[in-house]
Amino acid sequence: MKNWVRLFLCFSFLLVSFKGTAAASELRFAQLGDFKVESGEVIRDCRVGYRTFGKLNDDKSNAILFTTWASGTTEQLQSNIGAGKLVDDSKYFVIAIDALSNGVSSSPSNSKLQPRMSFPKLTIRDMVDTQHEVLTKVLHLNHLQAVVGISMGGMQTFQWMVSYPDFMDKAIPIVGSPQLAPYDLILWQAQVDAIMNDRGWNNGNYSRNPARAAEAEFGALVLTTPENYNKHRTRRQVFEELEKAKNQTGFDANDKIRQAQAMMALDVTGPFAGSMERAAAAVKARVFVIVARLDHVVTPGPALEFASLIRSQLLVLESDCGHMAPGCDSQKVNQAVADFLAH
Repeated sequence: MKNWVRLFLCFSFLLVSFKGTAAASELRFAQLGDFKVESGEVIRDCRVGYRTFGKLNDDKSNAILFTTWASGTTEQLQSNIGAGKLVDDSKYFVIAIDALSNGVSSSPSNSKLQPRMSFPKLTIRDMVDTQHEVLTKVLHLNHLQAVVGISMGGMQTFQWMVSYPDFMDKAIPIVGSPQLAPYDLILWQAQVDAIMNDRGWNNGNYSRNPARAAEAEFGALVLTTPENYNKHRTRRQVFEELEKAKNQTGFDANDKIRQAQAMMALDVTGPFAGSMERAAAAVKARVFVIVARLDHVVTPGPALEFASLIRSQLLVLESDCGHMAPGCDSQKVNQAVADFLAH
């Protein structure tokens, strides 16, 4: 656990913060106007937050996109950017982009025209499409060296591979998935139900963020493994932590619902008649898939199948940390990613 400086129990997703932080980068917003999403609905006055790190070289060949995990923000990604970390901004121009419905980019919690549950349902592809708009129309980049993402960020990375196969040279999805497995689906749906069935939810019109205890309980159950959890908790600590969680504001529940729905809808095989083989055949980037064998949040089966089909480089993390394995094994992961990017 020595590499963890923070464990953020979000919607049963992770915040992995490795030691140290990157130099602060100013949050900017790309104004995309009215943005049509896959459902046919429109996000009014869509805006997307982003930060940049490092320097773009003269031929614009060193740009890397870093996508956010569920409930995560680019401010949190900063701890994974820098020399010796996941992405080295002394070598690469790193663009970190806030995913839709994360409370920074357009979300149920911050939309003035479509607040709360009037905010459109989203897909992972919608997130990726807004990122493509930021890169091409705001930053004037037409190609990336790589796309990198952890957890829901890894899901976005898989979507990038098939939605814009010519746009990047390399892709590194970390504990992500090209489509959620059945176990994953029931996990996300259970969490959405916990929010919606909370008597304080009020169809999204709550005065206090609902289901705080349930959120903490789900996170404790699935972010790591029973062995790892029991190793680092006493019986007394369990109830102390749950009691504290009840009084913490936490990530906005409506934002969580829309991101969870996006993850549940993820299926990169959709445009390929449901064929994983055809979806894999569309990929042109060199790919490095990283999974955790004991991951109970994003079970690794679909990612392993996709990795086999595209003959990607593969790293399977074997620790008992479960979904948190990239944090537990940060030195191994950081070095493996650095080597892949360099060759």
